[in-house]
Amino acid sequence: MESDTRRPTAIARAGRTARSPGPDPAAAVTAIYQAHALGLIRLAHIMLGDRPSAEDVVQEAFCGLYRRWSHLSDTGSALQYLRTSVLNGCRSALRRRTGQRAQPGDGRPAASAEAAVISGEDRREVMLALRRLPARQREALVLRYYLDLSPEEAATVMGIGPSSVRSATHRALSSLGRMLKELS
Repeated sequence: MESDTRRPTAIARAGRTARSPGPDPAAAVTAIYQAHALGLIRLAHIMLGDRPSAEDVVQEAFCGLYRRWSHLSDTGSALQYLRTSVLNGCRSALRRRTGQRAQPGDGRPAASAEAAVISGEDRREVMLALRRLPARQREALVLRYYLDLSPEEAATVMGIGPSSVRSATHRALSSLGRMLKELS
């Protein structure tokens, strides 16, 4: 009998949280995962400099998307939600790290000959210079040029205005140019 009294409340609560009867959350999140997981892992890898941490951040973002699926006002914005979640996860991971950061090109041996060719000296120098940029500038560059987002899309992901993205991008490119010139 007790379940009968709870049932109307549960139905009313479900009616408030469910926006529209959309696709099955598991199927929808799986489809998004198959289409975008690799790109999101690359984004996180550039931000963190370490693939296992990048994979963890992306996995947590997809778990969060699945948990919050019924609360999305527009399921078409799920990729935007994921990008923001991955970026926030990277920020949190970087804050948790204490002094000892794994950085690309920090002297660890390459996994294979192919990987050694791909990560040549020039790429290593650029990545090290990128890691030395302030977080906002690094995020702006990665979102704009690695993910090829517009300033407006990058602004939405970063939680700032488009003009701030353009300013951060300009400053980052200037700083990178100076750092790389010093290395030459």
